[in-house]
Amino acid sequence: HKKTQHQTGKFVEIFSAQGKNPGAKWKIFGSPSAISKEYDNELKGFVFVLQGSSLINKMKLPKETRQTLGLIQQFLTLQIFVPLGKDFSTELLITDLGNIKRRLYLSTVHKELSVTPLHAKVPLFMIKRKIWCNMCIDLVAFTSEIFRGAVFRSLDGIIISANCKLRKIFTLKSKPQDTAEGDGVPCEPADVIPQNCQLNSDVPQVTQLLNLTKIHKPEIKCRENTAKETGSFVNRGQGNILSSKTQDVSHIAFGSKILGPPPSSNRRGNAKVSGKVRRVKFQNLFQYSNMTDLIPASNLKMSLSTETTL
Repeated sequence: HKKTQHQTGKFVEIFSAQGKNPGAKWKIFGSPSAISKEYDNELKGFVFVLQGSSLINKMKLPKETRQTLGLIQQFLTLQIFVPLGKDFSTELLITDLGNIKRRLYLSTVHKELSVTPLHAKVPLFMIKRKIWCNMCIDLVAFTSEIFRGAVFRSLDGIIISANCKLRKIFTLKSKPQDTAEGDGVPCEPADVIPQNCQLNSDVPQVTQLLNLTKIHKPEIKCRENTAKETGSFVNRGQGNILSSKTQDVSHIAFGSKILGPPPSSNRRGNAKVSGKVRRVKFQNLFQYSNMTDLIPASNLKMSLSTETTL
């Protein structure tokens, strides 16, 4: 409970590129030269710059596997600048009220939303590029809508991958005003970004609130383009991939490959569905094809364990 006591204010700062050694609490993966602290002339302040492969060059918080962040505020905000033509990814480790750990992997690499019981790949087509963006993720909505009614309890791990400039990461108690939408939709009641977290007013910037509706819009366009190129969508069988004898004995723990079989699960019925990728349907508006062929088998192995730790 000590972790939650200081989270009663409007925001909780998780990371700032300012200061003597802002990356001290993070574990850095990949080439040391690909992740650096640099002075940004536009911001008149320091930023972390992540370059190169989004699969290799990344930073993870907390550094130690057994630690958890215990962040409970609803809106996670990444203050980032994503360049044109480059991939960007972020991974979030979420714990629900049932103490089940689930992983959200948001990336520009993904073409469609795909979901297993403990893991979801979320496309980031709509992300604003070549401008500073307060990219805000509604953790409560994402958890319940993607994982069939699961109730968000805490955000326990974050991975930021190339390519981006990163100034701050913070959580917000209230929903900020989305300034990235230009469709004339009436604004809902929303809060402003706390002054301590704001960029200078002379810096071009947007605040973008991500939700599944915004993810679906460009995704449908992408699916239409793909259909034209391939002629049709192919549904793969939903057989349990995990039964393959060619699999190596390892499992995935929040993006890292661990030797040995995954921990056993005491929850009945979990293994029966864990190897399958379900068709995702939201409010009867969108129907998605089986994504088994797009998910590496090593990622699917993670779904055997409900106790995956950061």
